[in-house]
Amino acid sequence: MTPPAAAPDPAPATSPVHHQVLIVGGGTAGITVAARLRRAGLRDIALLEPAETHWYQPLWTLVGGGQAPLRAALRPEAEVIPPGVRWLRERATAVDPVARTVTTATGRVFSYGRLVLAPGLRLDWDGVPGLASAVGHDGVSSNYRADLAPYTWDLIRRTRRGTAVFTMPSGPVKCGGAPQKIAYLAADYWRKRGVLGNIRTILALPEPSLFKVPVFARALEGTARRYGIEVRLQTELTALDGPERAAVLTDHATGRAETVRYDLLHAVPPQRAPQWLADGPLADPGSPHGYVKADPHTLQNPDFPEVFALGDVAHLPTSKTGAAIRKQAPVLVANLLAGLRGRPAAARYDGYTSCPLVTARHKMLLAEFDYDLRPAPSFPFLDTTRERTDMWFLKRYGLPQLYFQGMLKGRA
Repeated sequence: MTPPAAAPDPAPATSPVHHQVLIVGGGTAGITVAARLRRAGLRDIALLEPAETHWYQPLWTLVGGGQAPLRAALRPEAEVIPPGVRWLRERATAVDPVARTVTTATGRVFSYGRLVLAPGLRLDWDGVPGLASAVGHDGVSSNYRADLAPYTWDLIRRTRRGTAVFTMPSGPVKCGGAPQKIAYLAADYWRKRGVLGNIRTILALPEPSLFKVPVFARALEGTARRYGIEVRLQTELTALDGPERAAVLTDHATGRAETVRYDLLHAVPPQRAPQWLADGPLADPGSPHGYVKADPHTLQNPDFPEVFALGDVAHLPTSKTGAAIRKQAPVLVANLLAGLRGRPAAARYDGYTSCPLVTARHKMLLAEFDYDLRPAPSFPFLDTTRERTDMWFLKRYGLPQLYFQGMLKGRA
């Protein structure tokens, strides 16, 4: 009798593929850092990003307000990857900062000399009961998803009377001004169509004021009064019944919950770090939303100096905006390069961020400030604390060009 064949030996474990710099995330932050590192002469850079499409997300508000086509906000990912950067079309699922490895959804393992975390954040549609099943139909939309921004505009155009509700969740969100910008754009459209008086407009915000910086808060209070918007502070959407078109708004100051029947609801979902980071060793214990621990000035992880974080995923006391990334990226790159050369991290990020606050079809406030909430204007010779037409044109046409031709190429 022929003896049974011996079982094959287990396949030997493959060694991780190593890169001098591994960047997780091919959005604004990841591409900007990659481009700057290439311009600095680094050759071994790899970027993990599964998506085939790259979005300029700040334009989604204008898409929802009927002021820009969705196609203007997108590019193929392949077109924005800097030349010389290896694009790994995979999704990261785990990081081991002790072993200096990142594992992907396909089980591949990559090791790194330096790691840059820039995967963005996760929209938690299930964070509000009823929201996930309601969004996208029956009067519920959100400019926080590209495919829904055109639906927002469709709802605004079709609304002639009734109740419109605009909400923002508690906790950090990307582009913190976006939840109220769409309310102003909608109200301005209804005003020009002569139907604003027929529409009850409610703006529910979880913060104690319309904006953290007092000078801009006062300006926005005037905008809300002009449109007759019913502003509810320290209030957020806590439950939703889509079929009944009923939204539960809870006032956290009083604990009172009110059910509001709506005809249009623009809802912003709660936002959190990607789960694999929130559950991992790099999450900041001080962040209830799982964002990555990073020194607020050097953007370096204090526990694992080979790791850097920027953009939406970093736990920093500033607004999550593309403008913040534009200032964070050169600091991170300078400190990463310093580390490779055996030098201390000397570059400092001061918390600069910017919120272009669109208040009408061709009007905008440009709120720029730092960690201390001090105004930090890029155009000190212009009064950007009041509504300006030139600032609207900057947002619609100037900033997208700065983004695609400047930031993503490491030039701005």
